[in-house]
Amino acid sequence: MEKTIINKKRRKYDESFKTELLKMVKTGRSVAEVSRTMGIGENLLYKWKSVEKSQETPAETLINLEIEQLRKQLRQVETERDILKKALVIFGRGT
Repeated sequence: MEKTIINKKRRKYDESFKTELLKMVKTGRSVAEVSRTMGIGENLLYKWKSVEKSQETPAETLINLEIEQLRKQLRQVETERDILKKALVIFGRGT
């Protein structure tokens, strides 16, 4: 069996491109969505995310953790609000 050698050229991405993609992830878009949209591998985006996280100061880490928790709470509250809106419509029809 012959092995075929695939000569893939690695693409180089500049720092501003990496920063922009990481910003998209930080603002709530999923890694999968960003990677699909921009045509890069998810693993590469996770690697960039990991490198960026390792370069954070402890204060930045705490701030980013708090932001992440607040975003999670906001999503929860938005979901509850949407459910209540639907319930209001349903129960409003009965009267």
